[in-house]
Formats: sequence, C-alpha cells, structure tokens
Amino acid sequence: MPPLVTSNHHHNNHRPELGSKSRPESNVISVNVGGQIFQTNKQTLTLAGPKSILFQLATDSAQRFLDRDPELFGILLSLLRTGNLPSKAKSFDIQDIIAESRFYDLESILVNSLSNPSQFEAFGLEKSLILPLNGRDSPSAIATTPFGTVHVAHGSKITSFDWSLRRKSTILTQFTAVDSLFAISPDLAAAGATDFSGLQIIDLAKGFVRETLNWENVTKSSSTVQAIGSSPDSLFASFESGRRNSNSIMVYDLHSLLPVTEIGHYEIYGADLDSAIPATKLSWVSGFNLLMSAGSHSGPSGVSGNIKLWDIRTGREVWEWKEKVDCFADVTVSDNLSGLFKIGVNSGEVFYSDLRKLDGEDGCPWHCLGDRRKVLNGKKEGFGCKIEGHGNQVFCGRGGDIEMWSEVVMSSTRSSSVGFGDRVFRKNLMGRVKDMEGSKITNMAFGGNKMFVTRKDQQYVEAWLSSSRGL
Repeated sequence: MPPLVTSNHHHNNHRPELGSKSRPESNVISVNVGGQIFQTNKQTLTLAGPKSILFQLATDSAQRFLDRDPELFGILLSLLRTGNLPSKAKSFDIQDIIAESRFYDLESILVNSLSNPSQFEAFGLEKSLILPLNGRDSPSAIATTPFGTVHVAHGSKITSFDWSLRRKSTILTQFTAVDSLFAISPDLAAAGATDFSGLQIIDLAKGFVRETLNWENVTKSSSTVQAIGSSPDSLFASFESGRRNSNSIMVYDLHSLLPVTEIGHYEIYGADLDSAIPATKLSWVSGFNLLMSAGSHSGPSGVSGNIKLWDIRTGREVWEWKEKVDCFADVTVSDNLSGLFKIGVNSGEVFYSDLRKLDGEDGCPWHCLGDRRKVLNGKKEGFGCKIEGHGNQVFCGRGGDIEMWSEVVMSSTRSSSVGFGDRVFRKNLMGRVKDMEGSKITNMAFGGNKMFVTRKDQQYVEAWLSSSRGL
C-alpha cells in the first residue's frame, strides 16, 4: 500500500502538518512565546493595533517566536479576545501586567479594561491605596481624567499619578498655592489661583507653562481665577478683577484654547453684594446643555450666594436661585439624576432640586433629604462639607465620613429613604469602619472606576476602588 502522505496529493483542501507554516488562506496563527505555543486567529492579533508587534505577527509569514513570559502573554491574549482580563490575572502583580502590555503596545486596551468609567461600582468602593505626596503641604485641589489619571495640587507643586496609580511625577509651578485645577488630558492641566493673575495651561510631562489665558477687565487690573470647568468642547474659567470690582466667566475652545464668548460679566458699584460674588464652582449639565455657576459670600448677616444656569450659545441666564436662608456650603449637579444637590451651610443637610421642574410655581426649589428643622439653627454644621455627583449617585463628605445618596425605584419604609412625589432617595455610609478613620474631607473627585479623597492636614490622596475588582 502506498504511503498515506502520497494520497494527499490528490486533495486540494488537506490540512497543513503541525509545525508547518500556515498557508496564505489560513486564518489560524501559531505563536511560540518563551517555548509555549499559542494559537489564535488573525483578527484577534490585529485588534492590538498597527503599532503592536502582534499586528505584525498577523501579517508576517516569518517565524513567529517571542522571547517573553508565556503566562503574561496568555493573559494579554485573553484581554484581546474578550476585552477583559481573565480571573487568573488576579494572581499576578498588576505592575508586571502593565509592563508587559507596554511591550506589546496594549496599554490603552488594558486601560479600557481596568479603568473604564462604565465599570464604576459605587456600592463596592473601599479605601484601597494611599498615594503619598512630596513635601509638607496638604492638597488644595484635585483633578482627574475619564480613565483614572489624577493630578493633585499641594502648595506650589502639582503631583500626577498615571491611570495605574503606580507612576508618579511632580512639577513646581509659579503659584504659591493652586486653588483651581482641571485636567485637560493626562499630560495637560489648567490651573489658577485666587492670588495670582491668569489661567495657566501647564504641560505636566515637561513642567512648563504652555500658555496663559487672561480676562481683560475694565480697570485693566490683574484677573485671578476663581473656578474652572469644561464641556466636551469648551473650557470655562471664572475670573475676578484684582480690585474685586468686577467678575466674569470666559468660554474658550477646549482644543484651540481661543476665546469663544464671555458670559455673566458684572461690574460692581457701591454695595451691590449679589453681583460682587464671583462663581467659585462651574459644572456642565450635558443633558440640558447648560452651565451651572455658583458662588457664595460670608458677611455680617451670614452666608448668601446664588446658583445660576447659563445657555452659553446665547449667553443668556435661564435660571437663578438666590441663597439666603440656608446657603449652600457646596453644590453639585447630577446629569443622571437630573438634579441639583447642595449641603446647607447652617443645617449641614443635603437638599435636592429637580432640574425638570425648575419652572414650576414652587417658590423654593429645594427639598430637604435630612432634618428640615436644622435649616434655621444657624450653627453652620455644613461649613466645609463637600458634595459631588458621579454616575447615578451623589457623594457627600461630612467631617471624616462619606455618605452616598441614590435614587431607588420603589418607596421604602426605612428611615434612610426620603421620597418626594415619584422620587425616593436613600442614604448609605461608604466603605468599612476603618475607611472612616481620618480628618475632615477637603476634596472628592472621580476618574475611571475610582474615587479620590483628600483630607485636611494630610499629605496624601486616598484612592477608593471597588472591592469586587481584583486589580
């Protein structure tokens, strides 16, 4: 009988022998990594992108051998196949996985897997890492990017941590102290101070001021920055003249940094305190295409302030609420909950206002989520408290504790739930008992699937991660 291999010459669709090179029409790719053979298809390898060596392996018929760690390669191959790391990745040091992903040019895919904002799990957050800062200054401002890079201003310095929180860099600025900070990108930030003229655009990677943006006020005096915010296309800066007799909000193109328009320009004459209050918080409300500005002033009669919503396309103020009875200690806006939330400076309680019902006939838009009897106590229990909205939750820092407010679908009989009409909100304390240990919270910020917290007189940043994620 003739050898079996001879009969194969009569068939055009025979499979190649193991170890032989794949025919051009074959979609299966074999790769030898550190002596271990991996098989996948061309489509999977090309997902790595044209700069990756894996993309070259998919298009090059030469011998496919990589002198790398096969176990780490297997984890990254699974990342390409599914978009997520396999469960066995938990047994590896994340720094090793990050380093290997950089060799294969897969770091951006790894970032999407580990730090995607869609994977933010509010109810599982726990204080997981302490990020130390250099020097004796406590954090004054904090800014994040959507995938978890965090910039921290402390004294005249800005310290940056990359998305993995493993790489750290610090630069020295021209400011004595930075009061406002906004992350334009992982390597670019806008910074300003209430005692230093101009909004500086700082290259954090190289440590130099790329550009300084100024507001030309009537008196030609210096213009100091009171707050910074942004929309997908615009950068907002609240300025006050050095003489404190005028203020304005400038709108810049976020990409070119060229001025687009000016809104809320006030010249102060006499004792017109309402117009003397510059905006100290700017937040974009994407669901309504409006900019929220808020500012307050402490005087002999107590704390007063105002909250405004602006249509930046027309420069028109579409809503204003003057705060006099229980002015906000801090205020935030939640797109997902279509609401404004504040902490009363006197009561220390959380209030909410439905953005969909601001045109109603109710003289006061605020609904108290706590004890309304505290509104007039005048004890300033909310002084220094912080509130920030993120996703479907609102986070409130009171002293050293963090509480989280969420909307629930069904009404609840529990005392921690408060309802108004068809809306019910419930309060939860965050983290474990040991997470609550610490001094007063001064900043809260969110980036990717992380929450960042700073505290008074502390030279570090707390990174809160979800307990259900192993990395």
